[in-house]
Amino acid sequence: MAPFDTFAAAVREHQPRVAVVLGSGLGAVPHRFDEIAAVPFGRVPGLVAPSVHGHSGTIAVGRCGGQPLIVFRGRLHFYEGHPWDQVAAPVRASAGWGVKVLLLTNAAGGIHDALGPGDLMVVRDHVNLQRPMTVGQVSNLSRLQDRLETCPTTSPYSPRLVQVLQGIERDRGRGLMAGVYAAVTGPCYETPAEIRGLKAMGADAVGMSTAWEARTAVGCGMEVAAISCITNKAAGLTCGILDHKEVLTNAARPAERLSELLEAFVARC
Repeated sequence: MAPFDTFAAAVREHQPRVAVVLGSGLGAVPHRFDEIAAVPFGRVPGLVAPSVHGHSGTIAVGRCGGQPLIVFRGRLHFYEGHPWDQVAAPVRASAGWGVKVLLLTNAAGGIHDALGPGDLMVVRDHVNLQRPMTVGQVSNLSRLQDRLETCPTTSPYSPRLVQVLQGIERDRGRGLMAGVYAAVTGPCYETPAEIRGLKAMGADAVGMSTAWEARTAVGCGMEVAAISCITNKAAGLTCGILDHKEVLTNAARPAERLSELLEAFVARC
């Protein structure tokens, strides 16, 4: 791994405007990413290393399909014991490096009947059941409020980017459902009763990340998209028992499809 100064110099030289955050078990994507320099989270000022299995905790700068790109292999979660400002620190770092478009990915449980292990869903909105935002927790709160007030929709996910991602899949003869992601704090999986409640609220998938990062990115002036990799049916929708090993195993199933999607997305942004 390079020292932070080497990584920062590579970022300044290549000036990537797109960054991708890879969720649980998704660290090997995109396959066609040509790495120039990488640094552990812990060597970046203001960041700490992730502690969850399936999150390698490195940040790389390189080129994907000829376009400069920053890739976060892993993320930070509230349930690891981090305050919300720390969870959002990688997003703010991206903004400081000049990133204008942020693509978040996550491993999620499928709630919608049409979503099963190995499917992808582009997020058009979310139900945020994580800790409420309070003044002082996020340094750019006022900018976030200003941006949301001038937005045609209060969803942080860019309708333009949703259309870009669906168009890429349509060109390949595949559909890509646009749905609602429910963000919970974790670390335990939801009960069947909680899943029934989330479904009644309009959620199509559920996970333990993304919403806070998306809101922070909007406050930093970035355009945001998110993709959920469905790793399992949510609690109560099958007879099986949920565990993190299943999440990591099933996250690898759509790896080639997700790799192709990310490369095309970077090229169109």
